[in-house]
Amino acid sequence: MKKEEKSFFYRNSLSIVFVSLFFLALAAQAFFGWKEHNQELNDLGGQQMAFFPYLESGHFFAATFENFQSEFLQMALYVILTISLRQIGSAESKDIVKSEEVDREPDPTKPDAPRAVKRGGWRLLVYQNSLALAFILLFIISWAGHLYGSFADYNQEQVLKNLPAKTLTEFMKEPLFWFETFQNWQSEFLSVASIVILTIFLRQKGSPESKPVDAGHMETGK
Repeated sequence: MKKEEKSFFYRNSLSIVFVSLFFLALAAQAFFGWKEHNQELNDLGGQQMAFFPYLESGHFFAATFENFQSEFLQMALYVILTISLRQIGSAESKDIVKSEEVDREPDPTKPDAPRAVKRGGWRLLVYQNSLALAFILLFIISWAGHLYGSFADYNQEQVLKNLPAKTLTEFMKEPLFWFETFQNWQSEFLSVASIVILTIFLRQKGSPESKPVDAGHMETGK
């Protein structure tokens, strides 16, 4: 008897739930950020903004892309560094000695191999590094978005305080942008270090991010 096909939601539930949570959190951030920014404008004697113009403001761009860029940096480094670095006993590390499936050479004869694998050459070279390249590109775009937003918001505040606006070069010498940047980066590095180290000794039955419950502490990989 043919097994009943799983529903669309079941087959895509992880993506659907996280994308939904993302948009809900982004909407909440936008609403409360709008309220906070209008309070700041009011305190500085400026004119309050309507909600939709706020979404184009430096304040919203800075707050949003400040978080994006740290997340994409985390994922880019995680993808790249786990190629060659190891942590004995961690579920997030490749085996200390033996090679794994992800290390095998791509086989262009596989019927379901992606087109880039079958065509080879520069297309294969790009494709086999495409995940890291995508995260690096997203990080650069997000970093630029954070810089633009923080710069625009800073100069708006300068004008409201009757102070001269700064050029981008002058702004980048100020501690504000770098404080915003590194306070996010350090939290991302800590979260990665936490899952790498905690999965040595701790377990979560049913999670692909954990080793099997009965696995030894020094057993490396999932």
